Amino acid sequence: MTANDPVLGRLSTAKWTTAKDANDHELTVKENAVRETTFANKDGEFKRVASAFRDTIVQGGRFPPAAGRYHLYTCLACPWAHRVMITRALKGLEDAISVSVVDWFMGPEGWKFTSDEECPGSTEDTVNNAKFIQEIYFKTDPDYQLRFTVPLLWDKVENTIVNNESSEIMRMLNEAFDEFSSAPGTTFYPKGRQEEIDSLNEWILPNINNGVYQAGFATAQGPYEKAVNALFEGMDRVESILKTKQFLTGDVFTEADIRLFTTCYRFDPVYHTHFKCANKTITHDYPHILRWMREIYQMPGIAPTCNMDHCKYHYYQSHKNINPSGIVPLWNGPKLN
Repeated sequence: MTANDPVLGRLSTAKWTTAKDANDHELTVKENAVRETTFANKDGEFKRVASAFRDTIVQGGRFPPAAGRYHLYTCLACPWAHRVMITRALKGLEDAISVSVVDWFMGPEGWKFTSDEECPGSTEDTVNNAKFIQEIYFKTDPDYQLRFTVPLLWDKVENTIVNNESSEIMRMLNEAFDEFSSAPGTTFYPKGRQEEIDSLNEWILPNINNGVYQAGFATAQGPYEKAVNALFEGMDRVESILKTKQFLTGDVFTEADIRLFTTCYRFDPVYHTHFKCANKTITHDYPHILRWMREIYQMPGIAPTCNMDHCKYHYYQSHKNINPSGIVPLWNGPKLN
């Protein structure tokens, strides 16, 4: 896109209505980009909006597997993007799928691209030369009306978004790119354990992965308490599982572990304080989860995907409605190495 692109002109005015919140209030482009808490309904309960782009990469389909064809737009602060980055790293797909990393700060226009010099760990957009992630969405669909989220998988051939649902991108990287992988045959969704993995995901997603957001973005006491109670019931359940198992399904590391790890990595330094998930900490109250976290963090390839500065600064300085002062706590959580 160029400065003369009509889509960019539309964005610069920030007047175009693109969506409605949970209470049917219209949102402008800028509001739609960043006002996550507007997706709390009239009763104060946070409602996550479903991902819009749900195509898949499959041999013989519109988007076939290929090295160098796909580009991943991601974020070091976001747990949903982090799970995809871990999958890409452990599958050995760094040379097959390129990456752009947004800045940790989410301002009025949403996720932005900056250089590593401006924000260590971030990158510029080397594929579309976008300044903001919303430009990628509008390049795919000029009438797009939902949120501008990461991660998203981009096709350089058709110049379009393939998918912006993290769980589905994980599965694609796990299953579709083996011939381009430096770790072929590695799978995080092994046959024989898929039913157990799906069962774990079914309750960990709403109660823990999304539960921290339901607590943090609640705008009324009742929904907040409901979310926190379900969250810690889930954390207690995980602690019980890991008391007798190395990983969530036993002695095999799977996508269920990846999906939970990225939430737990942020739990003590961010969600405990910022999202008021303060009943317990992993450091002091969940020794088996902590042992599990350390084992995962020390696996080759995991630590380079983790950036606590991006995590802390994003939440504490982007969510000014929750933390108006923008002060960032010093604590980085438990030592994992």
